[in-house]
Formats: sequence, structure tokens, C-alpha cells
Amino acid sequence: MSTEFKIYTKTGDAGETSLIGGTRVPKYHQRIEAYGTLDELNSFIGLIRDQDIDEGSKLVLIEIQDRIFTAESQLAIDTENPPLRRMPELKEDDILFLENQIDKMNEELPPISNFVLPGGHQAVSLCHVARTVCRRAERITISLRENYPVSELVIKYLNRLSDYLFVLSRKLTKDLNAVEIPWKARF
Repeated sequence: MSTEFKIYTKTGDAGETSLIGGTRVPKYHQRIEAYGTLDELNSFIGLIRDQDIDEGSKLVLIEIQDRIFTAESQLAIDTENPPLRRMPELKEDDILFLENQIDKMNEELPPISNFVLPGGHQAVSLCHVARTVCRRAERITISLRENYPVSELVIKYLNRLSDYLFVLSRKLTKDLNAVEIPWKARF
């Protein structure tokens, strides 16, 4: 007899899924939309990590991916029927980690006074895609907060993470000898 774990459960075939705590909700529920968007973000960060970038940045991205899974689990908790087991949580130190990484990268970059056009190298473009998905996740999570309890640290982390991804795009532009094109408004 095999004890192999099956990836398919068939419990979602009718368009519902379970929150952590057991409550069944439609797959379009605000909580599912929020943590599903974080899952999308995590996948794009994996694509950035797969690029030919420095090992230090890859290690930071692995830490970020871990924290995104923590945020996803926080958003998946059914606040009406919380789980009995302890769940991971984001901490202020996670936000400080991002801020320290941003400051460290910014020390090596020229000041910026304009928006920049995304692009110049595939790794840079992926940072911008991840940044915009992060902003969408932030908006969805803020909207979720109107109807359900949401940890302020999740929202704060997503806000700081989008800043980190922008600065990482600039660092990779420099590291990869790509061209940073400032946006100049036409009037």
C-alpha cells in the first residue's frame, strides 16, 4: 500500500477551496485573490533568482520568498475559525531587513530624480514585473482589510517589498551594464 501524497484532492472541483481553519469559500473570495496574487509574485521572484545575477541578491530573494509564504499563510487564515496550530508571522525585523537591503544597494547607485522606463535587460524587466505584481497584491490586501482583519505588517511588508524590487532593478541595471532610461514627460 502506497502512502504517496497526491497533489490532487478533487475538493476544489466545484469552485471552492478551504481557508486555514477549514471554512470553505469560493475560489474568487477576497482572501484567495490576495494570497493567490502573492503566490504569483513569489513565482516572478523565482524567475529573477533564475537570472545570471549575483549570489548575494539570490540569497536575499530566497529570504523574501520565504517571507511571502508567511504573508500568504497569514492571509489564508480564517479569522472566524482560527487554526489550532501556531502559524508563522511577519515581524518588524522582516521590514527592517528590506530597508537595510534597500539602503545598502542605494549607496552604490546614482541619485534618481525621474521615473525610469522598465527594461534594459531581462533581469531588470522581471524586477519591474514583480514590483507591479507586488503593488497589485498590496492593493488587494488593503481592500481585504475593509472586510476582514489583516495584519498591518503584511501591508507594510508589501509596500517595502515593492520599493526593494525597484531598487533591485536599478542595482541589476548597473551590475549588468544595462542602460537606465529616465522617463521625461512631454508637454
